[in-house]
Amino acid sequence: MIEASKYHLTKTDLADEQGLIDAAKKNPKDFAVLYEAYYEQIFRYIYQRLDNKEPAFDATQQVFLKALDNLHKYENRGVPFASWLYRIAFSELNNLFRQQKAQRTVNIDSVSVYSIIGEIEESKIDQFHDKIVSIISEQLEEDQLQLIEMRFFEKRSFKEMAEILDITENNAKVKTYRVLDILKKSLK
Repeated sequence: MIEASKYHLTKTDLADEQGLIDAAKKNPKDFAVLYEAYYEQIFRYIYQRLDNKEPAFDATQQVFLKALDNLHKYENRGVPFASWLYRIAFSELNNLFRQQKAQRTVNIDSVSVYSIIGEIEESKIDQFHDKIVSIISEQLEEDQLQLIEMRFFEKRSFKEMAEILDITENNAKVKTYRVLDILKKSLK
């Protein structure tokens, strides 16, 4: 069973956050509050995928510059503002991987692997652990890996994943379960 996302905000939190966004749209100096609120988690998201601090710092700065430049385009979709920032970060990372041939890093912890295995087949958890790690790190394509990371390592809801990836919530579910099917077939 997937646990609740640590990124979830209540309706009150979302309304408060929207007030900060509206203020920043009116006065760019007010963007500093949003920057302070989200810098660390966006940096961690990028760093976890690059495993190199300097490029991660640079990419994080680019994310916030792009966010500030495009804040007027932001639309509230009922998910945290961070989801929009993650979408920008996702795009920035893809640019790094494509243009600069940056090395992609996958940080896999055992708890996350067990969560994936639990979705596939609960009865054979221990024998699948090493094989799952191998498949995830060596065989999955970047977009498939991204889905697994968001859902199982970061514990994101399908709604949050959809917002970050700019797809529908249903599409996020379908794509995630297709990757789980690939993993299940690879384990047989």
